[in-house]
Amino acid sequence: MSILSSDSTNGGRNPRGKEAPATTEPSTHPVTAGLDSRRIGVPALVFMIIAASAPLTVVAGGVPSNFAVTSLTGIPLSFVVLGIVLILFAIGYAAMSRHVHNAGAFFAYISKGLGKPAGMGAALTALVAYNAMQIGIAGMFGFVFSSFLETLTGISLSWWVCALIGWVIVGVMGVCRVDFSAKVLGIVVGAEFLVVIVFDLIGIVHSPEGVTADGLMVDQLFAPGVGAALAFSIAAFMGFESGAIYNEEVKDPRRTARRATVIAVSIIAVFYAISAWAMVVGEGASNVIGRSQEFGPDLMFVFLGEHAPVWFVDLANLLFLTSLIAALVAFHNIVARYFFALGRDRVLPSVLARTSKRTGAPVAGSLTQSGLALVVILVFAAVGSGSDDPLFPVVTLFTWLTNMGAFGLVLLMALTALAVIGFLRTKAGEYSLWTRAIAPGLSAIGLFALFVSIVLNFNVLIGLDGTSVLSWVLPAIVLVPGLIGTIWAIMLRSSRSQLYAGIGSGGSLG
Repeated sequence: MSILSSDSTNGGRNPRGKEAPATTEPSTHPVTAGLDSRRIGVPALVFMIIAASAPLTVVAGGVPSNFAVTSLTGIPLSFVVLGIVLILFAIGYAAMSRHVHNAGAFFAYISKGLGKPAGMGAALTALVAYNAMQIGIAGMFGFVFSSFLETLTGISLSWWVCALIGWVIVGVMGVCRVDFSAKVLGIVVGAEFLVVIVFDLIGIVHSPEGVTADGLMVDQLFAPGVGAALAFSIAAFMGFESGAIYNEEVKDPRRTARRATVIAVSIIAVFYAISAWAMVVGEGASNVIGRSQEFGPDLMFVFLGEHAPVWFVDLANLLFLTSLIAALVAFHNIVARYFFALGRDRVLPSVLARTSKRTGAPVAGSLTQSGLALVVILVFAAVGSGSDDPLFPVVTLFTWLTNMGAFGLVLLMALTALAVIGFLRTKAGEYSLWTRAIAPGLSAIGLFALFVSIVLNFNVLIGLDGTSVLSWVLPAIVLVPGLIGTIWAIMLRSSRSQLYAGIGSGGSLG
């Protein structure tokens, strides 16, 4: 679908349809070819959403890390609890997606539901959070790729060199047609699911202590450490909300994103819960925490090495790499579209709204994200050059940035849930009270509670024993741009009213 209106100010009118005050604000906008037109269907979008959550990465890395840090066997139940909260969120979020078609989803939703100042703040927080998620994953990719090469071929490359190889692949895919990315991600995600399903089946069959409900019992989760467990597990869902970001490129803007979001979050929640439970059963409830603390993210591969052919273990390791690439591409695409949306509304330089006439990709946003990623990778490479710790990119770049991203995105989801209530209150004739207020209201309560848990446990999430400067600096990096954005929008309201009127309006059908 082409850009619905190249004029982000709605023809010089404010959202209520009244003439905007006279202004000297220039009305020129960048000439773009528009985002790629109506190429994404429900199945493709489901794969793109799930790719951002990186199923194999979560099961192989996130789940055992959660067991190890929290010492709780109820991690499988955490995915069920969070799945319920996020499905409640998706009900109202998906309903609003029928009316607001904007590549800057959180930005546009919060602008329309809570006001433009809040939306502008959300936009800058989202940019930082999504960039942090994407660039942080590059650190894990560099480490895993370096280890894989050395084990398989004996070639020794620094983690940052391997990270830059991934950077090139992602950068190329970012300027290609979106349906090309969707096809590649579909293949990768399908292969990831097969590997994890095999792991699950082997775990259930092996079951040294029998097939039990351990891991799904309430008292095994709701115990000291539950806040950290939920904070860890929510990171596994990050990216599920990205369906609405592609609403200007889907085949049916009023249905595709809505259906894909609900399907994706349901699949993710059930799949992760079953896989985490299979890990408990496969290792034994009395052993899974100790083994997780011993092997960490290698636990799944150690288990497969004990119970599966060597070739399958090698395949699983290879797919772990492609899982990370899929997540990198998915988050790269999200960031590129946020830059596009903000450039189109001219709250960032309008050049960011430029798209490729050949592929329809938001090429300026894509190149900007690639540039930011390159700078951060090189900075961490320089800082870590004197470190003898091979896990440096994992315990710093990956851990710090992905938890920063999760911190910001959970806050944005909570605010979006409130925005949904604000937006849908005028559409009582179209939606039930459940969809308009009850479901998003319950999800807002759950998400704000989760946000508080992340704040209280942030030092644990970034691997610190106690509170340190990093416990405050990293969240501040996410929140301060949002505060600046809110103040800036308030200033624009009186000084540049035409620009203010266009905040969050691009691509909206009302």
